Amino acid sequence: MFLRREGYPEEGELVFCTVTKIQYHAVTVMLDEYYGKQGLIHISEVSPGRIRNIRDFVQEGKKVVCKVIRLDPERGHIDLSLRRVNESQKRNKNESIKQEQKAEKILSFIAEKLKKNPEEYYKEIAPALLSHYTYIYQAFEDVVENNTSLEKLGLPKETAKHIESVVKEKIAPKKVEIITKVSIKTYAENGLEIVKKAFEKAKAADPALGIGYLGGGSYRVQITAKDYKKAEAILKKIEEAMTAVVEEVKGEISFKRQEE
Repeated sequence: MFLRREGYPEEGELVFCTVTKIQYHAVTVMLDEYYGKQGLIHISEVSPGRIRNIRDFVQEGKKVVCKVIRLDPERGHIDLSLRRVNESQKRNKNESIKQEQKAEKILSFIAEKLKKNPEEYYKEIAPALLSHYTYIYQAFEDVVENNTSLEKLGLPKETAKHIESVVKEKIAPKKVEIITKVSIKTYAENGLEIVKKAFEKAKAADPALGIGYLGGGSYRVQITAKDYKKAEAILKKIEEAMTAVVEEVKGEISFKRQEE
């Protein structure tokens, strides 16, 4: 990974590290995102409870997500904790690093096309983008999602256009999904037609709507949208449209959100 920040992280910050040395009372790690910075994890901060063998939890070369708990820049000390990082925080940090590595691969791809050294090209591009974002991949997401201009972020015009073009080819827009179980009950003679009409109205509200039959008068409805706000708005329209059709013939309809 090319990313190397100057200075020190902040207290409370989550940092991505590589284990470099294990002693009976502590673990030394290299902070991958910070240039030349090492941190120390005391054995009491490795895991809750009593630890018989520290190597049951960490090994040299292992990548770990730590929380900065104390800083002393004058002495160059960074105290870290493993046990204070929950699974959600660990997952999110690892995902950020994974996405940043993808962004770096895109820049390396462009550099090779331009017959430039990938790391040197990264150093040309990174400062402008990292002055606006924590990670370069966030800038690339903004290019895809919001058509953000990299030129306005400080890159030369032609460089910005070239990167934007490649980014839009390599990164798909983010999407979110809402899955709902729809149950319909009707005693009308033309019940099948009523159900069909209800879903036609749903499709009119969202042509990309995914529909699957679960059995027993229940259906799986999947809404895909750019963000949850838009997905919720679509779901509301679908609920209103389908309810109007079913209740018109004295039928019953219910909607129950499902875990993804």
